[in-house]
Amino acid sequence: MDLLRLQLGWATLTRLFGKADLLIWGLIFLPLFAGRVITLVGLARSTQDSLALARPFAVGMALLLLIPAVYTLWSVLRYFGLTRAMVGDHFRVRYRHMPLDNRGIFKINGNAMYAFGFLLLWAIALLNRSLPALVVAGFQHIYIWVHYYCTEKPDMEIIFREA
Repeated sequence: MDLLRLQLGWATLTRLFGKADLLIWGLIFLPLFAGRVITLVGLARSTQDSLALARPFAVGMALLLLIPAVYTLWSVLRYFGLTRAMVGDHFRVRYRHMPLDNRGIFKINGNAMYAFGFLLLWAIALLNRSLPALVVAGFQHIYIWVHYYCTEKPDMEIIFREA
């Protein structure tokens, strides 16, 4: 059972750490989130030019992918908020009563963090023309959708049914 399920079902982090629960979760979550990008950058740099694409085409594709990815990150920080994005609704009831956001990128897609945010990983792979990084970016993008359908969506059904 993962830590978020323990928090959602039994408020485990809150019981252990009180009001510092979200801080503790952030200290776990944010390095793992950043580590995903840092590791991919390292892989992309170490396998640079292993993808047989012309540099102008690869850079152009990367820039096209960066536009929605950066807009998503900006929208998350500006409208959604980092705490809410870090599953604040597992920790604080007030997030459960907030409506879904429909500003910024969320006007286009309610699940923009998964749909567009992960395009950043694809862009890193393309900027470096790295085949292994492209494969890893693809795997991570698929995996986050598996996480959504198997963990986050069922959690949201519980959270918003209770709200």
